[in-house]
Amino acid sequence: MTDPDDGARAPVDRELPAPVRRAVVRPAVDLGRRVGARPALALTLVVGAAVAALLAFLVARVYDAVTDRDGVSALDLPVLKAFAHLRNPATDGFSAGVAYLFGPVGMPIMALAAVALLCATRRSWTPAILVVGAGLGSLLMTIAGKDIIDRSRPARSLAIPPFETSPSFPSGHTLNATVIAGIVAYLLWINRRTITGRVVTVVVPVVIAVVVGLTRVLLAAHWFTDVLAGWLLGATWLAMIITAHRLFLIARRHGAPLEPPGLRARVAARSHR
Repeated sequence: MTDPDDGARAPVDRELPAPVRRAVVRPAVDLGRRVGARPALALTLVVGAAVAALLAFLVARVYDAVTDRDGVSALDLPVLKAFAHLRNPATDGFSAGVAYLFGPVGMPIMALAAVALLCATRRSWTPAILVVGAGLGSLLMTIAGKDIIDRSRPARSLAIPPFETSPSFPSGHTLNATVIAGIVAYLLWINRRTITGRVVTVVVPVVIAVVVGLTRVLLAAHWFTDVLAGWLLGATWLAMIITAHRLFLIARRHGAPLEPPGLRARVAARSHR
């Protein structure tokens, strides 16, 4: 596949502050020229995923150090009780539907569908690299946080099905929804030319992240601080992914090939043998 609409000719480097351009742009361009812009993007995401996992580890350690029973009851229990007053058949059914839709089964299906559509319409593998990298990074952050904190969920007597058995911190539904909805919206945003289109692609993922997070509290599947951590970690990882893609576009604009130099020549040579 080619990348006709990846924005390689857009002056994206001008979006960055001058100190950032000096510190980041040149290394990004050099790496893209050496290994190809697309492998450089994948490598950047791999490094970013490792940083994201480390970030989740550090956040979990800080959380474990500063949160005790008094801290939990000061925020989480009052919020959980307040949300319990909002329960009725309609809100319970809606929240359960959101949990299934953005859960371990529904979210990958939607992500794969978005990847297939974006790759087909863009004639590019870049959306696949970004969405898959986003998903793997958010998964690593979720696993790291849950394994380190091993926080218990609210009592099942307070919860509404579907019940969860994994540790509570952070909210995986919230983190994954924030990241996947955000990266798909970003890929749509970069090709929107109208203000309305760009506003919609910003508002929709924010609404999705907020709704998914708050419904997790309403179901008593998570404490509010679990959801808050999911929003913060997800937004941080999303910002890293978008930054990596902007560097990819900068490298392309400065002449970096999509694939490793010499790859096409080797493929062509083999095809003529």
